[in-house]
Amino acid sequence: MIHPFAEVQTKNIGGDSKVWQFAVILEGAVIGDDCNINCHTFIENDVLIGNRVTVKSGVYLWDGIVIEDDVFIGPNVTFTNDKYPRSKQYPEEFQKTVIKKGASIGAAAIILGGSVIGENAMVGAGALVTKDVPANTLVVGSPARIVKYLEAGEK
Repeated sequence: MIHPFAEVQTKNIGGDSKVWQFAVILEGAVIGDDCNINCHTFIENDVLIGNRVTVKSGVYLWDGIVIEDDVFIGPNVTFTNDKYPRSKQYPEEFQKTVIKKGASIGAAAIILGGSVIGENAMVGAGALVTKDVPANTLVVGSPARIVKYLEAGEK
């Protein structure tokens, strides 16, 4: 289902995925099966989204982001992809950011480019992620720090 008020340029959207109003998805983006792309989102060309991913409102996914299966991206999460941004000056290659399978990122968290969020990790609301987050950990704060090790399947 693609809402009539969404602008979707890619043909690479899996079955049962939903794209809501005012979402913009560029031609090169790839979105898996059974995803939910909420309203007021933007997805650039060099973005790969796995299966069963939820991207809540107010999220912009820039070139170089890979999101694996079963990931939750909360509302207004901010991603970066350029360590030294300048107007009209582009890097040869944008930083790569990977969100591993089963990870969850809370509302208004900031994820700096080049970070890897490990499998089943959780990033608390408002956290500032400046380095990799290990698998099965909960990080909070600014900068984000580990406050808990999670058991498999723990929420």
